[in-house]
Amino acid sequence: MIRRTSAAAGPDSRCRGRSAPAIGMAWFALALGCGPAAEPPAAEIRPVRTLVIEKQLGGETVSLTGTVYAQEEVNLAFRTGGRMIERRVNVGDRVRTGQRIATLEAVTQQNAVQAARAQLSGAMGKLTEARINFERQERMLAQGVASRAAFDRAVQTRQTAQAQVDAAQAQLDTAREQLTYTELVADAPGVVTARGAEPGEVVSAGRMIVTVARQGGRDAVFNVPARVIEKSPIDPEVSVALTTNPSVKTTGRVREVSPQADPVTRTFEVRVGLQDPPEAMRLGSTVTGTIHLGSAEGIVIPASALTAAEGRPAVWVVAPESQTVSLQSIDVLRFGVSEVVVAGGLQPDDIIVTAGVQALRPGQKVRLLQTAP
Repeated sequence: MIRRTSAAAGPDSRCRGRSAPAIGMAWFALALGCGPAAEPPAAEIRPVRTLVIEKQLGGETVSLTGTVYAQEEVNLAFRTGGRMIERRVNVGDRVRTGQRIATLEAVTQQNAVQAARAQLSGAMGKLTEARINFERQERMLAQGVASRAAFDRAVQTRQTAQAQVDAAQAQLDTAREQLTYTELVADAPGVVTARGAEPGEVVSAGRMIVTVARQGGRDAVFNVPARVIEKSPIDPEVSVALTTNPSVKTTGRVREVSPQADPVTRTFEVRVGLQDPPEAMRLGSTVTGTIHLGSAEGIVIPASALTAAEGRPAVWVVAPESQTVSLQSIDVLRFGVSEVVVAGGLQPDDIIVTAGVQALRPGQKVRLLQTAP
């Protein structure tokens, strides 16, 4: 039996035993290996939002509500007691220096003046008699017809009469002054802000009849918590505006701080002297005072701009010429919920990235979407 043998194995027989996918992959690899080298992908230019930082005061801003008062408010009162028969002003009236405010019944004081006048008249009569007697005794002593003792008695009588005249004159002056106390007059121009007695009432010396806010300076008075006073800088400037119309505003300086807290509210009364207050900022107006408590200068940046470099806080800074970013370490003065106060590491006019900081790498080109001045 003749056995048939197959032909010598050729390339076709060897390829026939392999799968088609394997052959395709081999040819793809061969093409990659023999073909020209692939170009690297173009560097990605990432769009970013940025911020041009500015020098600012890092700290807390506090606003409080207060009331406008006159810097000088005086209670006008009689210096003697009696029945008030007249009051010529009411709340809101303007008064001038020397203007009569109120009057007491003055019968008693007028009688005292008349009595003092009569006493002075009697004393002056005695003084005249004593002087005549003194002159007569002086002549008689010179002629040798009067004794020295009689002359000395005349001298003493004259001196006593003169003393009585002086006392009577002083009593008359006092009575006249007491009579002037029955009229209450304004000692300075101002506005009546309160009244304390009505005509017909019997008032005692020193009882407030009216309160006058003197013309001149005005204060904004606030009740301030101790925390704000402790954090407040020395001689701070306070911005003050009308609560009902914030466009009416001015500034002021702290003029007086109460040394004792209110026992109920535990706040301290602070008087802020207003500088050139607008006419609309009248006495009794409700105002809002704003003060900045930050004592150290810093740069305020959004918290979203913060990243880290070698374990330290950092931000991405954009170079304006090349439009590339680099990491810049910073010294943080204070961390906030939405803001960070930077004490060092940045300068005004630096451009920092405020969003997408985690996707950046050093030297990466960026495209600015928005730059806030």
